[in-house]
Amino acid sequence: MSGEPMSGEHGKPLDGIRVLEVAMYGFVPSAGAVLAEWGADVIKIEHAVNGDPQRGLLRVGTFVVEHDPNPNIEHANRRKRSLGLDMSNPEGREVLYELARRADVFLTSFLPGHREKFGIDVDDIRAVNPKIVYARGSALGPRGAESGKGGYDMTAFWCRGSTAASLTPPGVEGLVPPPGPAYGDTISGANLAGGIAAALLKRERTGEPSVVDVSLLGSGVWAMGHGIGLSLAFGKPMVPPPFGAHGSPTNPLSGTYRTADGRYLAFVMMQPGKFWADVCRHIGRPELAGDPRFATAKDIGEHTPEAVEILREAIATRTLAEWTQAFAALAGPWAPIQDTLQVGDDAQVRANEYIVQAGDLELVANPVQFDVTAPESGPAPAFAAQTEEILMELGLDWDRILALKESGAVT
Repeated sequence: MSGEPMSGEHGKPLDGIRVLEVAMYGFVPSAGAVLAEWGADVIKIEHAVNGDPQRGLLRVGTFVVEHDPNPNIEHANRRKRSLGLDMSNPEGREVLYELARRADVFLTSFLPGHREKFGIDVDDIRAVNPKIVYARGSALGPRGAESGKGGYDMTAFWCRGSTAASLTPPGVEGLVPPPGPAYGDTISGANLAGGIAAALLKRERTGEPSVVDVSLLGSGVWAMGHGIGLSLAFGKPMVPPPFGAHGSPTNPLSGTYRTADGRYLAFVMMQPGKFWADVCRHIGRPELAGDPRFATAKDIGEHTPEAVEILREAIATRTLAEWTQAFAALAGPWAPIQDTLQVGDDAQVRANEYIVQAGDLELVANPVQFDVTAPESGPAPAFAAQTEEILMELGLDWDRILALKESGAVT
């Protein structure tokens, strides 16, 4: 797949931007995927023999991925072009530098020691292209005693950033794990893509390139920003409620309820006095709107346990599908509690094209839309599939390309 826009596509914000990606696994490559959906030509540099190690992960959570295309690869590598390159080979490194000369962004997940070893640190890349935006994704940030350490979304984002502890109730053995593979990676990758876009705008306006840093730890801390801010202000950690708890102890309209088919729905109506009568009508109990126990928000708060029992009994009489239809006109915010398969059938998700066709698979699109238009995606490249194409764009003839292949510099 070339880096040119596909036929029929709208103009994209990053059309004409070239990104050189030297990264592995989910975090930083997902940033490249977002940039690619925004229109950038992203060249993915992969190990000349083994490729991105992500390609070898055939077990993901409860899934054993034995077919091609592999959604685990496609998610973070859509619309890119792949070049197999040995950066330890001097000739291979010269190819990398020639690509860097033509690039707007250098994007990497390599640790400081490896960036130095392979000659791809900031000074190395800026020596061949002083105006390039240099973007780094790390586990723990570019400063501090642990800046040279690696990590994953489970360690740096989920555990160290406090999400795990904030979800795991006291007395529970172990911790609540991340809800899916590359959860923190994908969130952090979107953060990194946004930072790169801002750096490109700054360079456009001032001519000055930036070094952009995003870490899994920083993204995890940001995601927990409200809770951490409250904890710092009051000097105590957030403690989650026990499993099975309704939700708010003073608001029956902020919590979860079980339906007749064993599914759940969640009410999040922060002003119970405003929505109580409407909820009563929708569950077929309009007389409760005039019940003196629930006359005001204060009354509702004081009688929350009674209201919760009433709502539990009522909502347990119908299936989630029936409540979805019944609550279509409900004024207050609510949601069905959906799993990853059910999201694919959500009419609102489909109406906004939050899931798009990318080659032979459906993938979740990056969440940013321009001009009320879903991103047009595409498949991830096969390993090293565009090696010759990219080398020819650099002006190399076939004799030179074959020589590079024979030396092991490229795949």
